[in-house]
Amino acid sequence: MSDPFVGEIRMFTGNYVPSGWAFCNGQLLPLSQNTALFAILGTAYGGDGRNTFALPNLIGAMPVGVGQGQGLEPVEWGQAGGVDSVTLQPGQMPPHSHAVNTAVAADNKAPGSDRFLAPTGDGSAAYRGPSRQVPLSAAAVSLSGGGRPHNNRPPVLAVNFIIALQGVFPSRN
Repeated sequence: MSDPFVGEIRMFTGNYVPSGWAFCNGQLLPLSQNTALFAILGTAYGGDGRNTFALPNLIGAMPVGVGQGQGLEPVEWGQAGGVDSVTLQPGQMPPHSHAVNTAVAADNKAPGSDRFLAPTGDGSAAYRGPSRQVPLSAAAVSLSGGGRPHNNRPPVLAVNFIIALQGVFPSRN
């Protein structure tokens, strides 16, 4: 395998850090001992830029490409974002309806302008006249859901991300 570029990130299934590499865990490194890597990363991931700089922290994070995809918000180099859980607001719910079913027994055989078709128990009446309004059960009209946050993460499989501390310095075009 060829030498890696300084700053190259790879997935690694081992539970240790190979020589010349470091875990992408956000740790601060001394600038004086890692000048080549600092020349690539700068303080994009943290550090004071005088004595220290930080490695990217990919623990529990999903790397994404820099830039702006079609219909997406722009993502800047070194920017972290996203949340582990979300709480949907009413405006984020898809349009939907809730059906209400009622059953009022028929009480009249003749149709009328103030009557509607109604179920019959014995076939003797087919229409129902107006009836008084009654309150609905609280279970029928109360809010549903709890407004609790839910997990916002797709299925994952944890592996280590490592970054090359040493190797070939990548030249610009």
